[in-house]
Amino acid sequence: MLCPYFIADTCRSCSALDAAYAVQLETKQQQLQKLLGNFAGYQLLPAVASSEAAFRNKAKMVVMGSIDDPVLGIVNHHQQQVDLTACPLYPTSFQQAFAHIRSFIRLAKLQPYQLAEKKGELKFVLLTQSQSTGQWMLRFVLRSKNHLASIVKHLPALQQQWPELLVCSVNLQPEHKAVLEGEQEIVLTEQQQLPELFNDVPLFIQPQSFFQTNPRLAAQLYQSARDWTADLPLKSVWDLFCGVGGFALHLATSGRQITGIEISSAAIACAQRSAALMQDVQLQFQALDADAFAKAQQQSPDLLVVNPPRRGLGAALCQTVSQLKPAWLLYSSCNPQSLVQDLAALSDYQLEKAQLFDFFPHTEHAEVLCLLQRRDSTL
Repeated sequence: MLCPYFIADTCRSCSALDAAYAVQLETKQQQLQKLLGNFAGYQLLPAVASSEAAFRNKAKMVVMGSIDDPVLGIVNHHQQQVDLTACPLYPTSFQQAFAHIRSFIRLAKLQPYQLAEKKGELKFVLLTQSQSTGQWMLRFVLRSKNHLASIVKHLPALQQQWPELLVCSVNLQPEHKAVLEGEQEIVLTEQQQLPELFNDVPLFIQPQSFFQTNPRLAAQLYQSARDWTADLPLKSVWDLFCGVGGFALHLATSGRQITGIEISSAAIACAQRSAALMQDVQLQFQALDADAFAKAQQQSPDLLVVNPPRRGLGAALCQTVSQLKPAWLLYSSCNPQSLVQDLAALSDYQLEKAQLFDFFPHTEHAEVLCLLQRRDSTL
């Protein structure tokens, strides 16, 4: 992928871009194989490649410049303000979306936040597109409510120019520090969730709910989880850190009781809406702390699905998993380093298979899916 920003040294977010993509992918696969070197008897499947460009479904842009000439992008490693709207990671549809946002900033007179002077209001714009419908979710991150009335007043004009804009909200982040968003979200549109479809499963995205940035690979990840567990004799499945329900919804079939646990109430609201559209399956989602939920249960599931944040499960939750004794464990990790630490702590489990999904091409990051079986399991 040729990137003018990388060539000009104005953006280095894609730190591995000076290597051919095939080399990047092979390097990640070799690194994963080395990390898993202490685990014997497992199958390492071929890495799943991403598109090299235009694969992202969302953008997180710092708003800089002025009301009349807003800049959407980053402050780079040289402390320069860089307009990133032509970044090749975004599909071409994002170009028109960015143009609509710039025009709206001028129309509503939204003052970009000036970090050094601690002045202004608009800090970030967060943009997500549904790959199944082409519709959009737009979030304005403001320092305060000072510009809220202006956004509300002019939003109908934006919707008229941009009819694909389905969800729009304001997030309040009053702190003067590098925090992307605050706790308070004010949804300004009638619709609060953006519909998506992966494989045959309806999904929904809501402000403040986590959703993968590489939808094609996310669909392949969920389908792999479905395929790997299709022939297992599973009656009960728990999905911890379930987010909007991607794994749980894909694993739901007749005869299985699926429970999804996620601390984010926004994500659970999305998962519950998806569950209401599923037929002939038993699904329940609850907004709870995953560790607390697991410790409170008297019975264990046949399959436990975990998709933790980058820090991994950690020693305490690994111990809880070992005490629960599920027959099977499906682990999706966005950090192979913490994954390996957790697998070592889960010594009662045999690693059966692993596969790398390159969600984040041109970087050192990757998603890894693992299937493990308890050594004394009879299932």
